[in-house]
Amino acid sequence: MNILALDTSMGACSAAVLRDDGAGRALIARDAEMARGHAETLMPMVAEVMAEAELRFDELDLIAATQGPGSFTGVRIAIAAALGLALVTRAKLYGTDSLTVMARVALATGMNPKGPFAVAADARRGMLYFGLYDETGQRLDGPLLIAPDDAVDLLPIAPSVAVGSGTALLAEAAARRGKRIEAKLPELQPSAAALAEIAHASDETFPTLRPLYLRPPDAKPQTPLMATRR
Repeated sequence: MNILALDTSMGACSAAVLRDDGAGRALIARDAEMARGHAETLMPMVAEVMAEAELRFDELDLIAATQGPGSFTGVRIAIAAALGLALVTRAKLYGTDSLTVMARVALATGMNPKGPFAVAADARRGMLYFGLYDETGQRLDGPLLIAPDDAVDLLPIAPSVAVGSGTALLAEAAARRGKRIEAKLPELQPSAAALAEIAHASDETFPTLRPLYLRPPDAKPQTPLMATRR
């Protein structure tokens, strides 16, 4: 199976190709941390990983994208690219949430939790994007848009591990409640390489991909001005 995976949901842009012909596997990836510029960066990355993998686009079997939560614009970029490429190549589609991908990335760093761990990304305005995972990275709860104090109620009673940019907020809330959080990997981002591995292990495909925002957009449409006649 040949998989192209894309992520632009948060503070990084990445693309990866996973080739598995039954006899061997190869994973080629590119990633770069960035606050903006994902749209201009993604397709050149795709071209690079496809060239290095020595794959034509019509040889792709599956195209995967993170569906959010994350940046409103960023989430749409990867999904739009995946939908467009799938339309042209007739490859199948796969998607999952960005927090599940982050959990996979965290485990790939060598983190060895003894029980459930949390992924907490800073969602601004004092809120978190939150998910709870078992020690293998299987989702137990989430993804949620939740206040840190409410997220603490979902944590195990025993000392917990949390990863992601929202770990400081979560640890502060836990301390107020008499719980201890071991905060790790505050710079953690989703990655297309981890997404490719998740997609490869899954039997699911989707007819389309839709953004998972969890919150309304900050930008509001302007109220039309009514013309008055004299």
